[in-house]
Amino acid sequence: MSETTAVRRKSLPKVPFWAQTFIGLGLGIVLGFIAKNGNVEWLTTTLTEVGSMFVRLLKLAVPPLVFTAILVSVANLRNVNNAAGLALRTLGWFLITSLIAVGVGLTLGLLTDPGQGVDKADLPKPEKGTTNGDWLDFLTGIVPTNIVDAFAKPNVLQIVFLAVVLGAAILSVGKKAEPLINGAEIVLEVVQKALWWVIRLTPIGTAGLIGSKVATYGWDSLKPLSTFAIDIYVGCAIILFGVYPLLLATVGRVNPVKFFQGAWPAIQLGFVSRSSVGTMPVTQRSVIGLGVPKDYASFAVPFGATTKMDGCAAIYPSIAAIFVAQYYGIDLGPKEYFLIVLVSVIGSAATAGLTGAIVMLTLTLDTVNLPLAGVALLLAIDPILDMIRTATNVAGQAVVPVLVSAREKTLDLEKYNNPKSIDAADDDASDADDTTKNVPAQTDRREPVSV
Repeated sequence: MSETTAVRRKSLPKVPFWAQTFIGLGLGIVLGFIAKNGNVEWLTTTLTEVGSMFVRLLKLAVPPLVFTAILVSVANLRNVNNAAGLALRTLGWFLITSLIAVGVGLTLGLLTDPGQGVDKADLPKPEKGTTNGDWLDFLTGIVPTNIVDAFAKPNVLQIVFLAVVLGAAILSVGKKAEPLINGAEIVLEVVQKALWWVIRLTPIGTAGLIGSKVATYGWDSLKPLSTFAIDIYVGCAIILFGVYPLLLATVGRVNPVKFFQGAWPAIQLGFVSRSSVGTMPVTQRSVIGLGVPKDYASFAVPFGATTKMDGCAAIYPSIAAIFVAQYYGIDLGPKEYFLIVLVSVIGSAATAGLTGAIVMLTLTLDTVNLPLAGVALLLAIDPILDMIRTATNVAGQAVVPVLVSAREKTLDLEKYNNPKSIDAADDDASDADDTTKNVPAQTDRREPVSV
C-alpha cells in the first residue's frame, strides 16, 4: 500500500456502526416499499433471503456460544467474591424488573382494550390446534434425553441445563478441571470471533430483515392490530426509557444517560437482529465498558441472555393474553391475572434468547386456559413487534449487572461516567493480542465493530 493511499484512508471520515445500521434500516424500508408497491417479486425474494441468511448466521453460533458462555461463566464464579450472594441478587433483580414489566403490560392492556372492536374478518383465521407446548412440555423439555439432539435442534434450554450442570461439576472438581475450563475458553473465544464477523454484517442484514417485512406485510397488517402493536411499543418504551433509568438513578445512584451511551450498541443490535443470544457478546462488552467487573459480567450477561426477557416474557404475553381474551369474548378475573403475572415472572427462560416469543405466549395462554389458536392471530405482525421486545430484553440484561455492581460498590465509576464507544476501539487494535493472551474473548471490550 502506498503512503498516499494510506493517508487518503486516514482522511476519510469513519461512519459509526450505529449510523451504518440506521442507513441499512432506511435503505431496507425504501426497498421494501418499492418491492411491495411495484410488485417487484425478485426484490422481495432478495430482501427475504438476505435477512434470513443473516438470522441463520446468528443462529448458527447459538449452540456453541450458549454452552461455552454459560459453562465458563459458572466456572468463573470461583474467582468472584461472594459468588452465591451475587448470583442471588442478580436473580432477584431479574424477578423484580420482570414483575414491574408485567405490571406495565397488564395496565396498558386494561386501559386500552386492544381486543375490543377488532373486526374478525380483518385478521387471519387461526389454525386449529395451533400450539407450541404447555407447562408440562416446557418442564420435561429442560432435561435432554440425547445430548446430540440438544445441540442439533437446537434446544437452548437443554443446552443451558447441560452447561450449568457441567460448570457446577467443574467447580466441585477444582484444579484438576482447569484444562477443561481453558479448552472451553478457547472455544468461546473462537465462536465469539466468528460471531463478531457476522455482527459486522448487521447493516446489510438490517436492510434485508426490515425490507422483507415491509415488502411482505406493508403497513396494512398493522391496521386491525394497531392498538395491540402500539401497546407493545409503548409498554417497552416505558420500561426501556422510564423504569430502567429510574432504577439506575434511584437504586444504583448512577447517571442513566451514561448507561445508554455505553449500552446503546447492544440495544441497537438487539433491535435489528431480534436475538438476545446473538447480541450477547456486544452486551457483555458494553457492560464491562460501563465498569462492571469482568468476572461478574461473564456470569450475569450470559445468564441474563437466556433468562432475562422483560419484553418477550413480561410485556408481550400480558398484553397478548388480554387481547386474545377480549377477541374471543372471555372474561379474565383476579385468578387469571395472578397466573399471568406468575408465568411471566418465572417463565422467562421459555423464550431462551432466540427470535420470537411464541413459546412464552403459548405458555401464558395455556396457563390461563385461553384458546391457543389465538397465537396465530398475532403471527403476522410478530416480527415487527419482536424488534422492540428484544431491544428491551437486551437493555434489561445490561441494567441488572450495573445495578448489582453499583449496590455492591464494585462498579468502576470512572469507566461508567466515561463510557468508551465500541466503535472507538479501532485505535487500540494494534495491541489487541496482548490483551487476549490471558483474558477470554468475552471480557475484551476493545473488539472493533465498525467496518
